[in-house]
Amino acid sequence: MNDGGRASCPPCTAPRGFWPLPAIASLCLLAAVALSSPCGAADAKSAVRRLLYVAVPGVRNYLEYGGHGLLVFDIDDGHRFLKRIKTAGLDAEGKPLNVKGICASAATKRVYISTIKQLMCLDLVTGELRWEKEYEGGCDRMALAPDGKVIYLPNLEGPRWHVVDAATGDVIASIVTNSGSHNTVYGANGREAYLAGLKSPLLTVADTRTHTAARTVGPFSAAVRPFTVDGRQRYCYVNVNELLGFEIGDLATGKKLHSVAVAGYEKGPVKRHGCPSHGIGLTPDEKELWVTDGTNRRLHVFDATAMPPKQVASIELRDEPGWVTFSITGDYAYPSTGDVIETRTRRIVTGLKDEEGRDVQSEKMVEIDMAGDQPVRAGDQFGIGRVTGGQ
Repeated sequence: MNDGGRASCPPCTAPRGFWPLPAIASLCLLAAVALSSPCGAADAKSAVRRLLYVAVPGVRNYLEYGGHGLLVFDIDDGHRFLKRIKTAGLDAEGKPLNVKGICASAATKRVYISTIKQLMCLDLVTGELRWEKEYEGGCDRMALAPDGKVIYLPNLEGPRWHVVDAATGDVIASIVTNSGSHNTVYGANGREAYLAGLKSPLLTVADTRTHTAARTVGPFSAAVRPFTVDGRQRYCYVNVNELLGFEIGDLATGKKLHSVAVAGYEKGPVKRHGCPSHGIGLTPDEKELWVTDGTNRRLHVFDATAMPPKQVASIELRDEPGWVTFSITGDYAYPSTGDVIETRTRRIVTGLKDEEGRDVQSEKMVEIDMAGDQPVRAGDQFGIGRVTGGQ
């Protein structure tokens, strides 16, 4: 077979049965040679690479934190910068708009980025823009169905969520909550989506089969800000205005269960978002809950195996955090400051930097794993729980 002049891998001619030690040694040598051959290189190319996709400008419209585009980092190579994918999302004067959210599907090979005006769809294999659309009332932080077919898209701090066909960007339904639509989480089972407006102390639960508001959870002590849910969709953990900490709601009964304040730290003025804790996430194994603290530039870690969770550690960051999420396996935590934290040791192991050496910060990032040029797994911008079995 013509292989472009490269040596091909020889067929296996090893004898069957008992192999003497010299033969085993020879096979070990052959294996080593094979790993360094073109065939070994091809195998290495097809190995799954864990990549972190970071949409910028992901802190308001501040271009100093990584510029404009979709930045890709190699998680297993020290979070080394790999490339910048060109994105849309410009205003009438051609200036980049604030990125509001990011989500991706390995099944459909698409990644979606919202700005305050548009939602765009990019091809994960080619990096090409598939479509970009503007929506009535603007856009905020959306969520994608587990099968990659439907997006729940809040209009910017407005009365409704648009239900969008992820293939075309067409609106197929709307859900009116009059809550200041802002943050969205799709449940792991695909049957419910959770809708938080920054003008309401209630979390709306939507039935994704009928695209209607089914019930609410709360009221909480103030308007709901960032939040997360566990994989079995039993509890929501919510940040609220004025609280350095979080509150917990029962997704089945709709009742607020607990309010937990961070101990040992005082709340104070923050640069952005107007609330002390704007960012909360469960580790994928749901053993820990990580909560942001803007005033004190900290992440506070809670033992989530207890109810309510118990504070166990605090981590100082390089800037004020406004978000936190995790790698799919949970070995790394990603606050919006660009610090990369090893969750096992709770140590900052590096910081994200772009091709110009600038510190990258963004509240909109997601892990997408690739085998060659094909996506095989996608994470979530929210630190959602991933335990779906058991009681």
